[in-house]
Parts: sequence; C-alpha cells; structure tokens
Amino acid sequence: MLLARVVGAAVATQKNEKLHGTKLLLVQPLDLEGRDRGGTVMAIDGVDAGVGDRVLLVQDGKAAMQTLGKGLAGVDAAVIGVVDAVDLPGGGA
Repeated sequence: MLLARVVGAAVATQKNEKLHGTKLLLVQPLDLEGRDRGGTVMAIDGVDAGVGDRVLLVQDGKAAMQTLGKGLAGVDAAVIGVVDAVDLPGGGA
C-alpha cells in the first residue's frame, strides 16, 4: 500500500463491463513526509475519494480487484481508503 493524494479525475466513455459505475481518479503517490514520489497513477476509486484527499493506494492487480469486489477485471491500481491522519514517531507527515 502507498500513501497518495488525489489530484484529479478521468472520464471514460467506454470501460470494461465490470467497471461500469466506478470512478477513475488520478493520484500522486507520496513519501512519508508528504512529498511527491514518482509519477501520477490512474486508479479505480473504491471509497468515494475526492480531489485533495490523502488516500491509501494499492498497485497490485489482484489486491485491487479483491478490494473492489468486481471479479476479474482489468484493474492495476485502486484507492482503498481515505487517510484522516498519519502519526509517525519523530513527527513526520
């Protein structure tokens, strides 16, 4: 799992049949200090997250599919939680 921030949304007029009704989000992975880590990722939203939310991101296809409960579908990444706070020893993020 990764910490990420929702930076936008995408609209697809055609999707895998099993993904109809799902929302596509653009998320920026973050390090524990809250700085950008790598490139932006498109993910299926499993928790009704919105732009600006800090979220938990999985980038394993099997974990993403199981979390979303959509069966076998072309999913590589999914937002599986909205993060309210991060408490680290030493005062990070």
